[in-house]
Amino acid sequence: MINKVYADNAATTSLSKEALDAMMPYLTEYYGNPSSLYSLGVKSRQAVENSREIVAKCINAEPKEIFFLSGGSEADNWAIKSAAQLCAKKGKKHIITSKFEHHAVLHTLDALKKQGFEVTYLDVHEDGIVRPEELEKAIREDTALVTIMFANNEIGTIQPVKEIGEICKKRGILFHTDAVQAVGTIPVDAKEIGCDLLSMSAHKFHGPKGVGALFIRKGLRFDNFIDGGAQESNRRAGTENVAGIVGMSVALKHSCEIMSERNSRLEKMRDRLIDGLLKIDRSRINGDRVRRLPGNVNMCFHGIEGESLLLSLDLKGISASSGSACTSGSLDPSHVLLAIGLPHEVAHGSLRLSFSDNNTEEDIDYILEVIPQIVSTLRAMSPLWEKIIKNEKNI
Repeated sequence: MINKVYADNAATTSLSKEALDAMMPYLTEYYGNPSSLYSLGVKSRQAVENSREIVAKCINAEPKEIFFLSGGSEADNWAIKSAAQLCAKKGKKHIITSKFEHHAVLHTLDALKKQGFEVTYLDVHEDGIVRPEELEKAIREDTALVTIMFANNEIGTIQPVKEIGEICKKRGILFHTDAVQAVGTIPVDAKEIGCDLLSMSAHKFHGPKGVGALFIRKGLRFDNFIDGGAQESNRRAGTENVAGIVGMSVALKHSCEIMSERNSRLEKMRDRLIDGLLKIDRSRINGDRVRRLPGNVNMCFHGIEGESLLLSLDLKGISASSGSACTSGSLDPSHVLLAIGLPHEVAHGSLRLSFSDNNTEEDIDYILEVIPQIVSTLRAMSPLWEKIIKNEKNI
Protein backbone atom coordinates (compact mmCIF):
# COMPACT_ATOMS: atom_id res chain seq x y z
CA MET A 1 0.00 0.00 0.00
CA ILE A 2 1.38 3.43 -0.98
CA ASN A 3 1.97 5.85 1.88
CA LYS A 4 0.16 9.17 1.69
CA VAL A 5 2.42 12.04 2.67
CA TYR A 6 1.24 15.60 2.19
CA ALA A 7 4.35 17.79 1.95
CA ASP A 8 3.05 20.91 0.21
CA ASN A 9 1.85 22.96 3.17
CA ALA A 10 3.44 26.13 1.75
CA ALA A 11 0.85 25.91 -1.03
CA THR A 12 -2.08 25.27 1.31
CA THR A 13 -2.83 23.49 4.55
CA SER A 14 -5.71 21.25 5.52
CA LEU A 15 -8.61 22.85 7.34
CA SER A 16 -8.25 22.10 11.05
CA LYS A 17 -11.06 20.42 12.98
CA GLU A 18 -11.11 23.35 15.40
CA ALA A 19 -11.65 25.83 12.56
CA LEU A 20 -14.30 23.70 10.87
CA ASP A 21 -16.25 23.20 14.09
CA ALA A 22 -16.19 26.94 14.78
CA MET A 23 -17.34 27.74 11.24
CA MET A 24 -20.30 25.38 11.03
CA PRO A 25 -22.80 27.40 13.14
CA TYR A 26 -22.23 30.43 10.89
CA LEU A 27 -22.94 28.33 7.80
CA THR A 28 -26.13 26.84 9.16
CA GLU A 29 -27.68 28.55 12.19
CA TYR A 30 -26.21 32.06 12.45
CA TYR A 31 -26.30 32.98 8.77
CA GLY A 32 -27.51 36.58 9.14
CA ASN A 33 -25.89 39.46 7.26
CA PRO A 34 -23.50 41.25 9.68
CA SER A 35 -24.79 44.62 8.48
CA SER A 36 -28.39 43.82 9.49
CA LEU A 37 -29.91 45.24 12.68
CA TYR A 38 -31.93 42.22 13.78
CA SER A 39 -30.52 39.69 16.23
CA LEU A 40 -29.45 37.16 13.60
CA GLY A 41 -27.31 39.81 11.93
CA VAL A 42 -26.00 41.12 15.24
CA LYS A 43 -24.81 37.60 16.10
CA SER A 44 -22.78 37.52 12.88
CA ARG A 45 -21.41 41.01 13.54
CA GLN A 46 -20.26 39.95 17.00
CA ALA A 47 -18.50 36.94 15.53
CA VAL A 48 -16.62 39.12 13.03
CA GLU A 49 -15.54 41.61 15.69
CA ASN A 50 -14.49 38.85 18.10
CA SER A 51 -12.42 37.35 15.31
CA ARG A 52 -10.86 40.72 14.57
CA GLU A 53 -9.72 40.97 18.19
CA ILE A 54 -8.21 37.47 18.07
CA VAL A 55 -6.28 38.09 14.83
CA ALA A 56 -5.06 41.46 16.09
CA LYS A 57 -3.80 39.94 19.33
CA CYS A 58 -1.91 37.22 17.45
CA ILE A 59 0.22 39.81 15.60
CA ASN A 60 0.30 42.43 18.40
CA ALA A 61 -1.96 44.90 16.61
CA GLU A 62 -5.16 46.75 17.46
CA PRO A 63 -8.50 45.37 16.23
CA LYS A 64 -9.17 48.54 14.23
CA GLU A 65 -5.95 47.85 12.28
CA ILE A 66 -7.24 44.51 10.94
CA PHE A 67 -9.28 44.42 7.72
CA PHE A 68 -10.71 41.14 6.47
CA LEU A 69 -10.64 40.31 2.77
CA SER A 70 -10.35 37.37 0.37
CA GLY A 71 -6.72 36.37 0.93
CA GLY A 72 -3.07 37.22 0.50
CA SER A 73 -3.23 38.31 -3.14
CA GLU A 74 -5.96 40.86 -2.47
CA ALA A 75 -4.10 42.08 0.61
CA ASP A 76 -0.91 42.61 -1.41
CA ASN A 77 -2.80 44.40 -4.17
CA TRP A 78 -4.68 46.67 -1.78
CA ALA A 79 -1.60 47.53 0.27
CA ILE A 80 0.76 48.23 -2.61
CA LYS A 81 -1.59 50.01 -5.02
CA SER A 82 -3.20 52.19 -2.37
CA ALA A 83 0.09 53.10 -0.68
CA ALA A 84 1.63 53.92 -4.06
CA GLN A 85 -1.26 56.14 -5.10
CA LEU A 86 -1.19 57.93 -1.74
CA CYS A 87 2.48 58.76 -2.10
CA ALA A 88 2.11 59.70 -5.77
CA LYS A 89 -0.01 62.65 -4.63
CA LYS A 90 3.14 63.92 -2.91
CA GLY A 91 5.25 63.39 -6.02
CA LYS A 92 6.83 60.14 -4.86
CA LYS A 93 6.67 57.33 -7.43
CA HIS A 94 9.64 55.10 -6.61
CA ILE A 95 9.14 51.66 -5.02
CA ILE A 96 11.73 49.22 -3.67
CA THR A 97 11.18 45.47 -3.58
CA SER A 98 13.20 42.26 -3.95
CA LYS A 99 13.73 40.04 -6.97
CA PHE A 100 12.06 37.01 -5.41
CA GLU A 101 8.75 38.36 -4.12
CA HIS A 102 5.51 36.45 -4.68
CA HIS A 103 3.86 37.15 -8.02
CA ALA A 104 0.99 38.88 -6.20
CA VAL A 105 3.56 41.57 -5.41
CA LEU A 106 5.63 41.47 -8.62
CA HIS A 107 2.63 41.59 -10.95
CA THR A 108 1.07 44.40 -8.92
CA LEU A 109 4.29 46.35 -9.36
CA ASP A 110 4.23 45.61 -13.09
CA ALA A 111 0.80 47.24 -13.22
CA LEU A 112 2.09 50.28 -11.35
CA LYS A 113 5.05 50.64 -13.71
CA LYS A 114 2.56 51.13 -16.53
CA GLN A 115 1.24 54.08 -14.52
CA GLY A 116 4.64 55.74 -14.35
CA PHE A 117 6.06 54.27 -11.14
CA GLU A 118 9.71 53.19 -11.01
CA VAL A 119 10.70 49.98 -9.23
CA THR A 120 14.09 48.96 -7.85
CA TYR A 121 14.57 45.20 -7.40
CA LEU A 122 17.05 44.27 -4.67
CA ASP A 123 19.29 41.23 -4.96
CA VAL A 124 18.67 38.41 -2.50
CA HIS A 125 22.06 36.72 -2.90
CA GLU A 126 22.83 33.01 -2.76
CA ASP A 127 21.48 32.63 0.77
CA GLY A 128 18.11 34.15 -0.19
CA ILE A 129 18.39 37.09 2.21
CA VAL A 130 17.89 40.80 1.45
CA ARG A 131 20.68 43.00 2.79
CA PRO A 132 19.33 46.01 4.76
CA GLU A 133 22.36 48.10 3.84
CA GLU A 134 21.63 47.58 0.14
CA LEU A 135 18.04 48.59 0.72
CA GLU A 136 19.16 51.80 2.41
CA LYS A 137 21.47 52.64 -0.48
CA ALA A 138 18.59 52.19 -2.93
CA ILE A 139 16.37 54.77 -1.20
CA ARG A 140 15.83 57.99 -3.14
CA GLU A 141 14.15 61.29 -2.36
CA ASP A 142 11.09 60.11 -4.27
CA THR A 143 10.91 56.62 -2.70
CA ALA A 144 7.29 56.02 -1.73
CA LEU A 145 7.15 52.44 -0.56
CA VAL A 146 9.27 49.44 0.37
CA THR A 147 7.62 46.03 -0.03
CA ILE A 148 9.68 43.06 1.16
CA MET A 149 8.23 39.69 2.10
CA PHE A 150 8.59 38.34 5.64
CA ALA A 151 9.51 34.82 4.48
CA ASN A 152 9.91 33.48 0.98
CA ASN A 153 7.20 31.13 -0.22
CA GLU A 154 9.55 28.82 -2.15
CA ILE A 155 12.86 28.58 -0.32
CA GLY A 156 11.53 29.63 3.10
CA THR A 157 14.22 32.18 3.94
CA ILE A 158 13.24 34.68 6.64
CA GLN A 159 14.01 38.31 5.85
CA PRO A 160 15.38 40.96 8.26
CA VAL A 161 12.03 42.76 8.38
CA LYS A 162 12.69 44.46 11.71
CA GLU A 163 15.85 46.11 10.38
CA ILE A 164 14.03 47.05 7.18
CA GLY A 165 11.20 48.55 9.22
CA GLU A 166 13.66 50.64 11.21
CA ILE A 167 15.25 51.99 8.02
CA CYS A 168 11.88 52.86 6.54
CA LYS A 169 10.70 54.60 9.70
CA LYS A 170 13.93 56.62 9.90
CA ARG A 171 13.57 57.72 6.29
CA GLY A 172 9.81 58.33 6.45
CA ILE A 173 8.95 55.65 3.89
CA LEU A 174 5.94 53.32 4.01
CA PHE A 175 6.79 49.65 4.56
CA HIS A 176 4.63 46.72 3.48
CA THR A 177 5.51 43.11 4.17
CA ASP A 178 3.87 40.09 2.58
CA ALA A 179 3.71 37.88 5.67
CA VAL A 180 1.50 35.18 4.14
CA GLN A 181 4.09 32.45 4.78
CA ALA A 182 5.01 33.79 8.21
CA VAL A 183 1.79 34.54 10.10
CA GLY A 184 0.74 31.46 12.03
CA THR A 185 4.05 29.77 11.25
CA ILE A 186 6.60 31.88 13.15
CA PRO A 187 6.18 34.77 15.62
CA VAL A 188 4.97 37.96 13.91
CA ASP A 189 4.79 41.24 15.86
CA ALA A 190 3.55 44.13 13.73
CA LYS A 191 4.64 46.75 16.25
CA GLU A 192 8.11 45.28 16.69
CA ILE A 193 8.60 45.12 12.92
CA GLY A 194 7.42 48.69 12.54
CA CYS A 195 5.57 47.92 9.32
CA ASP A 196 2.72 50.05 8.02
CA LEU A 197 1.01 47.24 6.10
CA LEU A 198 1.09 43.47 6.51
CA SER A 199 -0.63 40.76 4.45
CA MET A 200 -1.84 37.38 5.72
CA SER A 201 -3.94 34.45 4.46
CA ALA A 202 -5.92 31.90 6.47
CA HIS A 203 -5.28 28.80 4.40
CA LYS A 204 -1.55 28.88 5.22
CA PHE A 205 -2.20 28.03 8.89
CA HIS A 206 -5.06 25.49 8.70
CA GLY A 207 -7.80 28.07 8.17
CA PRO A 208 -10.24 28.11 5.22
CA LYS A 209 -9.38 29.23 1.71
CA GLY A 210 -10.79 32.49 0.41
CA VAL A 211 -10.23 34.62 3.50
CA GLY A 212 -7.31 36.69 4.76
CA ALA A 213 -6.54 40.02 6.33
CA LEU A 214 -4.53 43.18 5.84
CA PHE A 215 -2.98 45.03 8.77
CA ILE A 216 -3.11 48.79 8.15
CA ARG A 217 -1.28 50.87 10.75
CA LYS A 218 -3.54 53.19 12.70
CA GLY A 219 -3.54 56.67 11.22
CA LEU A 220 -2.69 55.56 7.69
CA ARG A 221 -5.52 56.59 5.37
CA PHE A 222 -5.82 55.90 1.68
CA ASP A 223 -8.51 55.27 -0.91
CA ASN A 224 -10.90 52.32 -0.60
CA PHE A 225 -9.92 49.24 -2.55
CA ILE A 226 -13.50 48.09 -3.18
CA ASP A 227 -16.37 50.58 -3.23
CA GLY A 228 -20.04 49.79 -2.74
CA GLY A 229 -20.74 49.39 0.97
CA ALA A 230 -19.79 50.39 4.50
CA GLN A 231 -18.15 47.11 5.49
CA GLU A 232 -14.71 47.00 7.10
CA SER A 233 -14.93 50.57 8.42
CA ASN A 234 -16.06 51.85 5.02
CA ARG A 235 -12.78 50.75 3.44
CA ARG A 236 -13.53 47.39 1.79
CA ALA A 237 -17.07 46.87 0.53
CA GLY A 238 -18.76 43.48 0.36
CA THR A 239 -20.71 41.30 2.75
CA GLU A 240 -18.23 39.67 5.11
CA ASN A 241 -17.41 35.99 4.88
CA VAL A 242 -18.44 35.39 8.48
CA ALA A 243 -17.77 31.65 8.63
CA GLY A 244 -14.41 32.09 6.91
CA ILE A 245 -13.40 34.92 9.24
CA VAL A 246 -14.33 32.85 12.30
CA GLY A 247 -12.39 29.89 10.93
CA MET A 248 -9.38 32.10 10.29
CA SER A 249 -9.29 33.48 13.81
CA VAL A 250 -9.69 30.08 15.46
CA ALA A 251 -7.00 28.50 13.26
CA LEU A 252 -4.57 31.37 13.88
CA LYS A 253 -5.11 31.36 17.64
CA HIS A 254 -4.53 27.61 17.80
CA SER A 255 -1.46 27.84 15.59
CA CYS A 256 0.06 30.53 17.79
CA GLU A 257 -0.68 28.56 20.95
CA ILE A 258 1.21 25.47 19.74
CA MET A 259 3.85 27.37 17.75
CA SER A 260 6.85 26.91 20.02
CA GLU A 261 6.43 23.17 20.55
CA ARG A 262 5.44 22.55 16.92
CA ASN A 263 8.34 24.51 15.45
CA SER A 264 10.88 22.78 17.66
CA ARG A 265 9.65 19.45 16.31
CA LEU A 266 9.48 20.66 12.69
CA GLU A 267 13.00 22.09 12.78
CA LYS A 268 14.40 18.73 13.84
CA MET A 269 12.44 16.96 11.09
CA ARG A 270 13.50 19.58 8.52
CA ASP A 271 17.19 19.35 9.40
CA ARG A 272 17.14 15.55 9.38
CA LEU A 273 15.56 15.58 5.94
CA ILE A 274 18.06 18.11 4.59
CA ASP A 275 20.99 16.11 5.93
CA GLY A 276 19.61 12.95 4.35
CA LEU A 277 18.91 14.48 0.95
CA LEU A 278 22.33 16.14 0.80
CA LYS A 279 23.83 12.65 0.74
CA ILE A 280 22.52 12.36 -2.82
CA ASP A 281 25.31 13.14 -5.29
CA ARG A 282 25.15 16.67 -6.72
CA SER A 283 22.29 17.86 -4.58
CA ARG A 284 22.05 21.24 -2.86
CA ILE A 285 19.89 23.08 -0.35
CA ASN A 286 18.50 26.38 -1.60
CA GLY A 287 18.65 29.31 0.80
CA ASP A 288 20.15 29.80 4.24
CA ARG A 289 19.94 26.66 6.39
CA VAL A 290 19.28 28.53 9.63
CA ARG A 291 17.26 31.60 8.71
CA ARG A 292 14.43 29.64 7.16
CA LEU A 293 10.91 28.55 8.03
CA PRO A 294 10.84 25.50 10.33
CA GLY A 295 8.91 23.33 7.88
CA ASN A 296 10.59 24.31 4.60
CA VAL A 297 13.03 22.18 2.60
CA ASN A 298 13.95 23.33 -0.91
CA MET A 299 16.46 21.21 -2.81
CA CYS A 300 17.93 20.93 -6.27
CA PHE A 301 19.12 17.69 -7.85
CA HIS A 302 21.38 18.19 -10.82
CA GLY A 303 20.54 16.32 -14.00
CA ILE A 304 16.77 15.85 -13.60
CA GLU A 305 13.61 17.83 -14.30
CA GLY A 306 11.46 18.97 -11.40
CA GLU A 307 8.26 17.98 -13.19
CA SER A 308 9.41 14.37 -13.60
CA LEU A 309 10.40 14.26 -9.96
CA LEU A 310 6.97 15.53 -8.85
CA LEU A 311 5.09 13.00 -10.95
CA SER A 312 7.26 10.18 -9.65
CA LEU A 313 6.70 11.30 -6.07
CA ASP A 314 2.96 11.44 -6.65
CA LEU A 315 2.99 7.84 -7.82
CA LYS A 316 4.62 7.01 -4.49
CA GLY A 317 1.96 8.89 -2.55
CA ILE A 318 3.98 12.03 -1.79
CA SER A 319 2.49 15.45 -2.57
CA ALA A 320 5.17 18.11 -3.12
CA SER A 321 5.95 21.00 -5.44
CA SER A 322 8.74 22.17 -7.70
CA GLY A 323 10.42 25.48 -8.36
CA SER A 324 9.69 24.99 -12.04
CA ALA A 325 6.64 26.88 -13.24
CA CYS A 326 5.19 23.80 -14.92
CA THR A 327 1.64 24.42 -13.77
CA SER A 328 1.51 27.77 -15.55
CA GLY A 329 2.61 26.28 -18.86
CA SER A 330 5.97 28.04 -18.69
CA LEU A 331 9.22 26.24 -19.48
CA ASP A 332 11.18 28.70 -17.35
CA PRO A 333 12.41 27.66 -13.89
CA SER A 334 11.41 29.50 -10.74
CA HIS A 335 12.22 33.22 -10.63
CA VAL A 336 13.13 32.68 -6.97
CA LEU A 337 15.86 30.17 -7.79
CA LEU A 338 17.19 32.32 -10.61
CA ALA A 339 17.25 35.28 -8.20
CA ILE A 340 19.61 33.43 -5.84
CA GLY A 341 21.95 32.75 -8.74
CA LEU A 342 21.18 29.20 -9.84
CA PRO A 343 21.74 28.41 -13.53
CA HIS A 344 18.68 27.33 -15.49
CA GLU A 345 19.72 23.70 -15.79
CA VAL A 346 20.10 23.35 -12.02
CA ALA A 347 16.99 25.34 -11.10
CA HIS A 348 14.88 23.03 -13.28
CA GLY A 349 15.64 20.12 -10.94
CA SER A 350 14.15 21.72 -7.83
CA LEU A 351 11.88 20.30 -5.18
CA ARG A 352 10.02 22.04 -2.34
CA LEU A 353 8.85 19.98 0.61
CA SER A 354 6.89 21.90 3.25
CA PHE A 355 5.50 20.51 6.49
CA SER A 356 2.94 21.37 9.16
CA ASP A 357 1.98 20.00 12.56
CA ASN A 358 0.17 17.15 10.78
CA ASN A 359 3.44 15.65 9.52
CA THR A 360 5.36 12.97 11.38
CA GLU A 361 8.84 11.47 11.67
CA GLU A 362 7.49 8.52 9.69
CA ASP A 363 6.79 10.90 6.81
CA ILE A 364 10.44 11.96 6.82
CA ASP A 365 11.56 8.31 6.90
CA TYR A 366 9.41 7.52 3.88
CA ILE A 367 10.57 10.58 1.90
CA LEU A 368 14.21 9.70 2.60
CA GLU A 369 13.54 6.18 1.37
CA VAL A 370 11.76 7.22 -1.83
CA ILE A 371 13.58 10.30 -3.16
CA PRO A 372 17.07 8.77 -3.60
CA GLN A 373 15.52 5.92 -5.58
CA ILE A 374 13.55 8.29 -7.82
CA VAL A 375 16.53 10.56 -8.43
CA SER A 376 18.68 7.56 -9.36
CA THR A 377 16.01 6.25 -11.77
CA LEU A 378 15.47 9.62 -13.44
CA ARG A 379 19.19 10.23 -13.82
CA ALA A 380 19.65 6.82 -15.43
CA MET A 381 17.25 7.95 -18.18
CA SER A 382 18.68 11.46 -18.55
CA PRO A 383 21.07 12.41 -21.40
CA LEU A 384 21.93 15.53 -19.39
CA TRP A 385 23.13 13.42 -16.47
CA GLU A 386 25.43 11.48 -18.79
CA LYS A 387 27.04 14.73 -19.89
CA ILE A 388 27.40 15.87 -16.30
CA ILE A 389 29.14 12.65 -15.30
CA LYS A 390 31.50 12.86 -18.26
CA ASN A 391 32.38 16.45 -17.52
CA GLU A 392 32.61 15.77 -13.76
CA LYS A 393 31.06 19.18 -13.18
CA ASN A 394 29.65 19.83 -9.72
CA ILE A 395 26.87 22.29 -9.00
